[in-house]
Amino acid sequence: MVVDFESALWLWEAREESWTFVTVPEDASEEIREVSAEPRRGFGSVRVRVRVGATAWRTSIFPDKGSGCYVLPVKKAVRVAEELAVGDVVAVSLELVDF
Repeated sequence: MVVDFESALWLWEAREESWTFVTVPEDASEEIREVSAEPRRGFGSVRVRVRVGATAWRTSIFPDKGSGCYVLPVKKAVRVAEELAVGDVVAVSLELVDF
């Protein structure tokens, strides 16, 4: 399953660290929940392959209880390589690895 979407980068600050995410749209998040393997991995995560611009990597998406959507962490190396900052709208191609 491949999901293509656009979403703005946002910052989540926890403890002494901050993390940068994009939110997977609600309809795509629902579809992912329906097809992803049970039981899910730690924290309800789902393994994915991701492409943003010319950068591809493997990671996991995580459910966000507040929005009901999955969130995708975007690591610093990707943000630097693609010249992205918090607030930028990012085109994402996300492929589920285990389902």
